[in-house]
Amino acid sequence: MEKYQSPKQYASAILKTTGSLLLIPLLLTLLAIWHWKPGSYVLGFVLLFGGVGLIYRLAMKNLMSNWAYRYAVAVAMTTVLLLTWMNVAVGGILGDNPANMMYFGVLFVGLTGAVIADLQPQGMAKSLLATAFAMVLVPVVALIMGTPAFTNGFWAVFGLHVIFAMLFVGSAMLFRKAARGANLHD
Repeated sequence: MEKYQSPKQYASAILKTTGSLLLIPLLLTLLAIWHWKPGSYVLGFVLLFGGVGLIYRLAMKNLMSNWAYRYAVAVAMTTVLLLTWMNVAVGGILGDNPANMMYFGVLFVGLTGAVIADLQPQGMAKSLLATAFAMVLVPVVALIMGTPAFTNGFWAVFGLHVIFAMLFVGSAMLFRKAARGANLHD
């Protein structure tokens, strides 16, 4: 049984969690460690409250007994949140460069795959594998284009992309397990 019975209670819990999480960058901005602008807080709120909280709720509505599906969605949504946040609020993985627009292509691959799969676990596994492949292609394309985007170092940029790709692969493996019918007792 779920902890929050009504959508209003669930939205209230997401709102409280979102507000609490946004206190971290606010405190760091007040301490002059980070330099978030008001738009970054708006984006953070939209991503946390709308993007992760409500989409997770919708995806879980009929699949609460399948723990693998539940965790697969959580890993995928958290990865998308981090990827979007790093590119919009922090200033871009590839530095201040138009090449960062390629990440919207990565997210488009995942979203298109999810729509085609109709959120069914086997199709979602394939979609997340394609998303991981697209993620790994971004620094390769940036390098081929001659983009001076590796201000943090070649290995740091490629390493970060591999980490994101592995998170997408991990989500795909959980979806694959969900497709085999894993339930809470597996």
